[in-house]
Amino acid sequence: MYLLGYDIGSSSVKASLVDAENGKCVASTFFPKTEAEIIAVKAGWAEQRPENWWENLTLATRAVMAESGVDAGDIKAIGISYQMHGLVCVDRDMNVLRPAIIWCDSRAVPYGRKAFEELGEGTCLSHLLNSPGNFTASKLAWIKENEPDIYARIYKIMLPGDYIAMKLSGTVCTTVSGLSEGMLWDFKNNRVADFLLDHYGFSPSLIADIVPTFAEQGRVGASAAAELGLKAGTPVTYRAGDQPNNALSLNVFNPGEIASTAGTSGVVYGVNGNMSYDPLSRVNTFAHVNHTADRTRLGVLLCINGTGILNSWVKRTVGDGLSYDDMNRLAAQAPAGSAGLSILPFGNGAERVLQDREPGCSVHGINFNRHDKRHIIRAAQEGIVFSFKYGMEIMEQMGLPAKKIHAGKANMFLSPVFRQTLADVMGADIELYDTDGAVGAAKGAGIGAGIYKNTQEAFATLGKLEVTHPQESGRQACLEAYGRWKDLIRQT
Repeated sequence: MYLLGYDIGSSSVKASLVDAENGKCVASTFFPKTEAEIIAVKAGWAEQRPENWWENLTLATRAVMAESGVDAGDIKAIGISYQMHGLVCVDRDMNVLRPAIIWCDSRAVPYGRKAFEELGEGTCLSHLLNSPGNFTASKLAWIKENEPDIYARIYKIMLPGDYIAMKLSGTVCTTVSGLSEGMLWDFKNNRVADFLLDHYGFSPSLIADIVPTFAEQGRVGASAAAELGLKAGTPVTYRAGDQPNNALSLNVFNPGEIASTAGTSGVVYGVNGNMSYDPLSRVNTFAHVNHTADRTRLGVLLCINGTGILNSWVKRTVGDGLSYDDMNRLAAQAPAGSAGLSILPFGNGAERVLQDREPGCSVHGINFNRHDKRHIIRAAQEGIVFSFKYGMEIMEQMGLPAKKIHAGKANMFLSPVFRQTLADVMGADIELYDTDGAVGAAKGAGIGAGIYKNTQEAFATLGKLEVTHPQESGRQACLEAYGRWKDLIRQT
């Protein structure tokens, strides 16, 4: 008995096949093998073609089926994780009307800011727990004003995971968690945020039917089954945005628990049991995968756009052919604090933690007689960590202190310097686990299908790989470097 999980990212689409009985991943792959294209027609814009997600999902599915040799009939449920905040628009024939406006696109910032001012901070924060900001609803407002012909043809709006579920099953639906990430859910009244729809002039008919996060959400249709090599009728039983799903994959469900990722963007995601919010919306609050009207489970999300993308940029421009492992070894040769060199990692669109400002990435304190590539590589990794610390101070004010951070051993968490700096500056243990988003989505599908009776059973086999503890010897240097870094933020 097997479970199939998908992770629809902005860099690639990953598929993982999990043995439901022992929790082990038996096959996993991703496509494309080079980073997926992000269309940037103008500065601050970021779009992708949903059709390409499906093409890559098809390639990944066929590859894991071939690698595993598993009979399609033995796959009992499918789960979907997806890049949050994207906007997919389809017509009545379920054809995509334009490229999806994805998470790191900044064009909707003024629309969200204007709505926040006109509706009132009190209304938005008490009902949405956020400013409308640069989220999905504001992206749709941009289309309504700037592409009215396309807007007039929209039958339904979707998040990336809703689109993939529709392609699999032919069923158009969404979740409360998904609507909350688009600023389309009213927490105070436990319904679609009609007041925001009215403000933007959106018809309620644009919103898809709502289904539970863990439940049958449709079944694989005959044409999709033939295309993918799956069995028609296989149920889709789970979907969630990538960060709620990452928390799920790390067994983070309860108040006070914290998960983190550090891929293209970096995220710290803590679960809160209270209906709280940041008054400035620098960190954002969404419905977690296990949130219900009578059991508050909210995900407080800190997102830093310029994370792995900065490390990748350093590799291309400074690395001179170095591998990431080589870079990590060089970074370890520079002292904590990078001998006074500081990097602000904000070069990938508007940063919510900076109230949707877009200061760009900047390097400070270079001494031509002192610094070399070792210091630059380390300062980039430290700058990413310090941006995490900056946002986590806001989360602490909301009642989410970080004592232990769960993460998968991937991306920036592969770097010992990154892990140790984060542990030292936060004074927290960093626990690494053997999992990823696609495996988490597969286990979420097992919960939704009733194969697992609860989350404890689903994640009983989750393997802890290692723990990084704070080191008092390095903590003072990290805190001093963070102080310098934070002064630069104030100046900027």
